[in-house]
Amino acid sequence: MVIANETSGTHHRRLTFADFLNSDPDAGEEEHNHGGRPSSSNNNNNKDANSYQQRQSNASTTSGDSSPNQVLSPWNQTYSPYYTDATTTPTMSPSPWNQTYSPYYKSPWTYQTQNINDVSENGLIGTIVRQDGHVYSLAASGNLLFTGSDSKNIRVWKDLKDFTGFKSASGLVKTIVITGDNRIFTGHQDGKIRVWRGSKKGYTRIGSLPTLKEFLTKSVNPKNYVEVRRRRNVLKIRHHDAVSCLSLNEELGLLYSGSWDKTLKVWRLSDSKCLESIQAHDDAINTVAAGFDGLLFTGAADGALKVWKRELQGNGTKHFLVNVLMKQENAVTALAVNLTASVVYCGSSDGSVNFWEGQKYLSHGGTLRGHRTAVLCLAAAGSLVLSGGADKNICVWRRNRDGTHSCLSVLMDHVGPVKCLTAVEETEEKGDGRWIVYSGSLDKSVKVWRVNETASPVIG
Repeated sequence: MVIANETSGTHHRRLTFADFLNSDPDAGEEEHNHGGRPSSSNNNNNKDANSYQQRQSNASTTSGDSSPNQVLSPWNQTYSPYYTDATTTPTMSPSPWNQTYSPYYKSPWTYQTQNINDVSENGLIGTIVRQDGHVYSLAASGNLLFTGSDSKNIRVWKDLKDFTGFKSASGLVKTIVITGDNRIFTGHQDGKIRVWRGSKKGYTRIGSLPTLKEFLTKSVNPKNYVEVRRRRNVLKIRHHDAVSCLSLNEELGLLYSGSWDKTLKVWRLSDSKCLESIQAHDDAINTVAAGFDGLLFTGAADGALKVWKRELQGNGTKHFLVNVLMKQENAVTALAVNLTASVVYCGSSDGSVNFWEGQKYLSHGGTLRGHRTAVLCLAAAGSLVLSGGADKNICVWRRNRDGTHSCLSVLMDHVGPVKCLTAVEETEEKGDGRWIVYSGSLDKSVKVWRVNETASPVIG
């Protein structure tokens, strides 16, 4: 079903910067209530990334009366489009998750298109809504888009039309990655990693991690168990809490999984064997990213950003901790890596995005401030880095040749926290530097945007 554009143009028009300053400052509480990690009775200081509404930041922030040109960082990299707090705009619903407000609630799924006259600028080109619940994960491969939600469904869209889907038995879909040989790995709230493969007949489940064979082999040896709570032992090669993140290094043939059980696991893609189980953090791992120079980055609710490297040990290899780039009070919530420029970006629950430069021995490059509340997701696309937040907005930043960053635009059409982002480059001849960006939100929708690396900056 295709819905024509609204005649009023108020809901899907590209907002001006003045409109942005008057946008709704309230972050959605839904992220805390849906999929949030429950507090542990054994750790009252648990710092889950999803509890950002209850955490107080002790980091420097831009106040309401700050000057647009105020520099708050020694690296001259602190920008904030937010200078005022205003009341909700008339076009916003007081309850963004009230489905009777949405024009899509009468249809099981819809796709709404919108043209952008100036292809050099950034803006919305479409909206996908399907009543599958809040969208927690996204992955794109060619003309296919995979979306995961709290309904346990993985929905597949082809050319932005509802193509097919498959469903897990339990556990909302928190993360999705796709290999070059068309295998889909999904991480779930129930602690399981499921493996799927597509064919002409659709998508079928072909296994899980660990494999049944490895599980049975390891389970007979008591040395393969670890105590997670008093009188409760679990097999080391299995996650016993939500799988929050997955990352691929296909060059090395490895899959990395991070979990709220505080462990990082390393899987070999060729035979799905668990090579390592590392007690990587002191609290829930929220994000993992395979990086440049064979490095691996992990971020967690303990506020730490750690760097790991795979090195030879005996007859095999093992990942060793080589650096801790950051240790703070606020949870680390998202990571993205620019492989070309060797830069790692780190989002936090205080709304900041810090970055480190590999060409300068992972020295701190600066801080980007575009969100008033938690950064929930990051994506790197060419010279761009995009950040989605609990404030319902997406900030588009461009890395300049001198290493500074400019804010190109703030995308504001979601009415719920932006939970996931992914981007694919346009394949047209004139598509150099143009990207199609997909954003999933707790408003149960996926927005489709066009962003351009050559767009004029708003700030910076």
